[in-house]
Amino acid sequence: MANFALKVTRLGFSLLQSVSPRTAGKVAFRLFCLTPSRKPKGEKAKAAHAAGAAKLAGAERFALPLAGRGQAHASRLNGGALGRRPRYLVTHGWGSSGEYMADLVETLAATGAEVIVVDFPGHGRAPGRFLHMGMAVKAIAAAERRFGAFDATIGHSFGGAALMVAASGMLPGTSAVLPEKLVLIGSPSEMHWLFKDFGKMIRLGKPAQQALENEVRRVAGRSLEEFDAGSAAGAIGRPVLVVHSEDDKEVGANHARRYAAASDDVILHWANGFGHRRIVSAQPVLDAITDFLGNGTSGKDAEIVPLFDLSARRASL
Repeated sequence: MANFALKVTRLGFSLLQSVSPRTAGKVAFRLFCLTPSRKPKGEKAKAAHAAGAAKLAGAERFALPLAGRGQAHASRLNGGALGRRPRYLVTHGWGSSGEYMADLVETLAATGAEVIVVDFPGHGRAPGRFLHMGMAVKAIAAAERRFGAFDATIGHSFGGAALMVAASGMLPGTSAVLPEKLVLIGSPSEMHWLFKDFGKMIRLGKPAQQALENEVRRVAGRSLEEFDAGSAAGAIGRPVLVVHSEDDKEVGANHARRYAAASDDVILHWANGFGHRRIVSAQPVLDAITDFLGNGTSGKDAEIVPLFDLSARRASL
């Protein structure tokens, strides 16, 4: 938030929670779930979005109504072909869209696979301005209902965590979407820290913070602590490739280490130097993902191998 807007928000919550911490928590949850503007900010973002849109220009488009409320959107490449081919689902992070995942989508489609990239509610081509983990998982389930079972699911940041929650069947009333393989790129292993940081930012007191976290259980049917994607990685019994950069400033590297510690089925690849956003289009990352999806490597036989050495990169500059 801009400084002035943050000051006004803090003042508003200070007044509101002095009257009703419960109401303050509910309002804070709505604010937390408010999705950002779809308009790219800055010249680099505009260029990346335009390039991604061009790469997805020939994709088929589908509306995906969610169970309950809301709507997601899907774009598909290589759909409708005769014969069996791998089917992959790609999901984006918070504030992103399919366009920003286009390099990955294009790379996967070049292998001959059917590739579906989903825009979560409030993102990309999907309507609305509201999203939480429960809605994201329902969007993933809606994609499986529309297109059939996935051989692999690949997600960035929030989208990766949503894939793991979906694979574990964690959301009450929603069937698990459990592919043969999963790829998580710069993904958080749990969400509690985000709510804590958000509460600190807008200066919620303990009662209002608890009310905020209680909204998660009311809306999604599980407590915030139960949305533990890291533990789920050890329970699903599927190979998982975790790609992360140790210089990721948005999702710390300890999340990747936590995934890796959950199971021998988890392969951890460091993509140092690519941060949180450039990692989704970095060529070494794309190569590692296509190799993982194509060669059937099990985490039990894999080593933790750096994809990109940051110190070597600096030395070459």
